[in-house]
Amino acid sequence: MINKPDKNKTRQKRHHRIRNKISGTAECPRLSVFRSNTNIYAQLIDDVAGVTLASASSQDQSVEKSNKIDQAKAVGKLIAERGVEKGLKRVVFDRGGYLYHGRIKALADAARENGLEF
Repeated sequence: MINKPDKNKTRQKRHHRIRNKISGTAECPRLSVFRSNTNIYAQLIDDVAGVTLASASSQDQSVEKSNKIDQAKAVGKLIAERGVEKGLKRVVFDRGGYLYHGRIKALADAARENGLEF
C-alpha cells in the first residue's frame, strides 16, 4: 500500500516557505488567510510587534450564510473596511500555502476592490 502525502502537511510546508520571504509591519501589515472546510478567516498582522491589527471571518454576524465564494467575498470586503478604518492601505498578502484560486482569490479581489493595495 502506498502512503499518500498529507494535504495539510504539504500546505504547511508551502506556508513556511512563503513566510520566510514575507513579513508584515505596522505600516504594511500581512493579510493572512486561513481556509477550513466550512469557514474562511482573515487577519491583518504586524509581525514586528506580534500583534493582530484587525480580523474578520465567515462566522461574523455581518456575513450572511450563502455559498463559500460569496462568504469569502464578504470576508474580503469586511477585512478591507476594518483595515481602512484603522488607516491601513497597503498590505502584504499571505495566502497561507493555499493555491491562489477559488475562495482565496475571491477574498483577495474583494479586499482590493474595497481599498487595500497589494
